[in-house]
Amino acid sequence: MNSRSVRGGGSRMRRAAVGALVLGALAPGLVACGGDSLEDSDGGSDSGGGEKGSLVVGAARFTEAKVLAELYAGVLENAGYEVSVKTVQNREVYGPQLEKGAIDVVPEYAATLAEFFNLKKNGPDAKPVASNDLDATVKALKGLATPRGLKVLPAGNAVDQNAFAVSAEFAKEHNLKTLSDLGKSGEKVKIAAGDECEERPFCAPGLEKTYGIEVDGIDPKGVGTTASKQAVKNGTDQLALTTTTDATLESFGLVLLQDDKKLQNADNILPVVNAKDAGSKEIEDILGALTRTLTTEDLIELNRKVDAERQKEADVAAEYLKEKGLVKE
Repeated sequence: MNSRSVRGGGSRMRRAAVGALVLGALAPGLVACGGDSLEDSDGGSDSGGGEKGSLVVGAARFTEAKVLAELYAGVLENAGYEVSVKTVQNREVYGPQLEKGAIDVVPEYAATLAEFFNLKKNGPDAKPVASNDLDATVKALKGLATPRGLKVLPAGNAVDQNAFAVSAEFAKEHNLKTLSDLGKSGEKVKIAAGDECEERPFCAPGLEKTYGIEVDGIDPKGVGTTASKQAVKNGTDQLALTTTTDATLESFGLVLLQDDKKLQNADNILPVVNAKDAGSKEIEDILGALTRTLTTEDLIELNRKVDAERQKEADVAAEYLKEKGLVKE
């Protein structure tokens, strides 16, 4: 699974559109609303001229998180805030910065963040609080996030969950559209995934218990990696663990099988903000319009433009926001 853990002024969208929004690092003295220096920033971007104060949007170091951060920054800047984007390694790094106000806003995944906070509070043997029920998962997340000074904003329909892919040829041969179809087919499968798939409930054990799929072993090539997808394309393995927003499946001749019995948790995308510095109704409404618009299919296409076409995250975000009417021309 991706390390789903985690960038404005009035000129961001204009500069993004012409491809000039490229900065090596945030200025050492730049501070967030909470007043903490961002001296450890490694590659965000910023622009000036906001009328309503400054905000820092955090992004983890993978394509989707960086695209989402640019989308957040774009709509906030359009509303009059001075916004910068800070890219950091992962949730373990940006989480504490969000809590203390060095980062104000992050795009997050409901179930993953709920379990992150759950383990931090209750230890490694904590009973899971996330499930395939989005409302229950978000409720649990809010209960864990609020005492940390964080505000969880409403989730949208865009979701990035674990997913399983087969070759289009294999799917056609066995008439497969869902994971239930695979279980009913009686076909044994070897799964290209991380080695933890053998024990994780969302992976091999879950496929066996929920769908009756006979797992014939794990090929430890990683989650959604080129090696994993190539192994399924070549027929060495039959099933690859990836994510629902993987933008490269078609190039490998792979298709996703629908998780029709909802084995995977509700990892819908939602904004999480520092309640003190970015918890206003205005910010919630601004980000909410984007959340309600964004779909899983949109994310796949945005990821594809970055990963396959090598466009910049800021550029694809700017184009999307204009196309959807979420920013002023």
